[in-house]
Amino acid sequence: MQSTPSAAILPGASPRAALDGQLQPGESLLAVLDLDLDDRLHYGSGILALASGASGQRLLACTPGTGAWQSWPLAANHGLRHFDHAGVGTIELHDPQGRLGRWRYTLGHNPTALKLVTAFEAARDALAGIEPADDDAFPVEQVEAESAGARSDRWALLRLWRFARPYQWQLLGGFLLMLAATGATLVPPYLTMPLMDEVLIPYQNGVPIDESKVKLYLGGLLAAALVAWVLGWARTFILAKVSERIGADLRTTTYEHLQKLSLEFFGGKRTGDLISRVGSETDRICLFLSLHLLDFFTDVLMILMTAAILVSINPWLALVTLLPLPFIGWMIHVVRDRLRHGFEKVDRIWAEITNVLADTIPGIRVVKAFAQEKREVARFREANRHNLAVNDRVNKIWSLFTPTVTLLTEIGLLVVWAFGIWQVSSDHITVGVLAAFLAYISRFYTRLDSMSRIVSVTQKAAAGAKRIFDILDHVSSVPEPAQPRHLAKVDGRIDIRNIGFRYGNRQVVRNLSLSIAPGEMIGLVGHSGSGKSTLVNLICRFYDVSEGAILLDGEDIRALPVTESRRNIGLVLQEPFLFFGTIAENIAYGKPDATREEIVAAARAAHAHEFILRLPHGYDSLVGERGQSLSGGERQRISIARALLIDPHILILDEATSSVDTTTEKEIQKALDNLVRGRTTIAVAHRLSTLRKADRLVVLDRGQVVEIGGHDELMARQGAYYRLYQAQARQAEQDQAHEQDALGEEELA
Repeated sequence: MQSTPSAAILPGASPRAALDGQLQPGESLLAVLDLDLDDRLHYGSGILALASGASGQRLLACTPGTGAWQSWPLAANHGLRHFDHAGVGTIELHDPQGRLGRWRYTLGHNPTALKLVTAFEAARDALAGIEPADDDAFPVEQVEAESAGARSDRWALLRLWRFARPYQWQLLGGFLLMLAATGATLVPPYLTMPLMDEVLIPYQNGVPIDESKVKLYLGGLLAAALVAWVLGWARTFILAKVSERIGADLRTTTYEHLQKLSLEFFGGKRTGDLISRVGSETDRICLFLSLHLLDFFTDVLMILMTAAILVSINPWLALVTLLPLPFIGWMIHVVRDRLRHGFEKVDRIWAEITNVLADTIPGIRVVKAFAQEKREVARFREANRHNLAVNDRVNKIWSLFTPTVTLLTEIGLLVVWAFGIWQVSSDHITVGVLAAFLAYISRFYTRLDSMSRIVSVTQKAAAGAKRIFDILDHVSSVPEPAQPRHLAKVDGRIDIRNIGFRYGNRQVVRNLSLSIAPGEMIGLVGHSGSGKSTLVNLICRFYDVSEGAILLDGEDIRALPVTESRRNIGLVLQEPFLFFGTIAENIAYGKPDATREEIVAAARAAHAHEFILRLPHGYDSLVGERGQSLSGGERQRISIARALLIDPHILILDEATSSVDTTTEKEIQKALDNLVRGRTTIAVAHRLSTLRKADRLVVLDRGQVVEIGGHDELMARQGAYYRLYQAQARQAEQDQAHEQDALGEEELA
């Protein structure tokens, strides 16, 4: 089957930005994969997407380097082959005649590629009439838009009842107040009938005005207005208060759930997108609940109660009044779906804008160092331009819908006038009845017009709620045990039994076994990509093993509560992360109730006390965002003090001295000597000289243990460790020679 070519991307435009323009009306995305390699394995920008619409599913592709779009309608005999080799992932589309297309990407996009393949196979099987084997036939989380088989976001707002249930009695009270307030606002038009028929019209015919009736009716109008005001105030206050609490609970629950998710989830997400969901989306939902939803229910009550009053006054005149309703209902049904898809796109584009901010503001030093301010401004301008384009398409639909509803209501009012005049002239109704009818009609059509306008904000809130529930519905790949076990005392023995681990379909660790005695120091060495950091992540349970088990003091760590197992592990990273706050707050991060004496003692042991005292405010000095006001060595010693303070039974040092100079490394090494004393320690290091004090060295290669032993023992074997050590020694000699040459040139100059 041949592909269908489409227009090429304009110069400077990204495939992601151009993707929406390739979709047909009513078509949505099932999965999207960003491509970053062309056929020659040069970096580029492209995209591969699976879309679903009324005419079926199709595969859309923009190959990096070409800028041209192609599409293939999905057929039951299509196949999508997926494999990786040497850090490059490949996806190929096949039919019985041969290969139709091939796309490549770096393995950082592999999780997204797997979701695309899963969605493709599920859609193809559906075409072939094959039932999915289980509920996991579709991907758990979609990349961009809702799938055809997923729960529609039109029900997302109803799912908010989970957060509204604790306030159900306040909501009931607010609803009763709303009902009473709406009834009070309908009293004044009803009083205009006797006021006109019994006071004003008789007066025009020469009958004196009955002051008692005037006082009675005017008093009734005033009383109705005051009652409506009091009830309206109480209703608005109660419901606004409840909606704010629902929004706060939604934010807290979403953030709490984010904290429970594994690193695998965050690896496929952008920071700006998550900030946008927790912040602006929950704020939009809160605004909808506190303002627009209240107006919507008020409008519905007003319409129903007004319609009942109109029918009771004159059924035929009421029937004429209600004529525009079916047309307006049909328009709302048609426009709603288009608006929903439009607002989903708006949310995604807004998340892209937030992503640019989240990337550039924390990395502003790198941006300025490489003089890329104009490039980042261009990125922001492009995202903002795309945001305008998507909003323009939504506004085009909305701008036609709103005036049309207004026109229908005006025509309806005109018909009522004409029919009412005919009824008066035929003596079927009085002028007072017509006046009351027109007063009710004015309120009826005003509310009808207002209710139709709520379609827009409702769809915005529904799209936001769907994005929130995309997070809440995500199940952590590192779950809490159903029946947790607890360790009365932690000795620090670690047993790793035949574990395996995959990133997607790429095997990173295979058949790895290792036993670490309590108090023993193990050094992990190997080339980059050999599995050292992956093993550390598995021991910390940032990920769960695919095969085998990791035992802590004889208990599988998957049987222990996640926080309990991690509380016994102190982690010192290559790039220590410091939070915005004081030095003392960062040291006490793992033990917030620590006393100042404990904080100072940890800092002394980490050889950080002296430089902290030289700061303007000592331990109360602000470190700045990510600790940018401190040097790399100072940040590392703060990180070591943080690990010392929690007094962990197990210590993991992940390249703790690789990013500092030799002098600073000696200072840090002194701090580490205090830190590792009496603790089970796993040290990862590229500089093999830093692991001389390790009891055993474990050499990893391609996710497997290839050698274990002490430094002298491994050097005598002249195996993998010997080759690593010799290579580093040669590199060190070359670096020293270059430094001496540079010094000699400076002396001659």
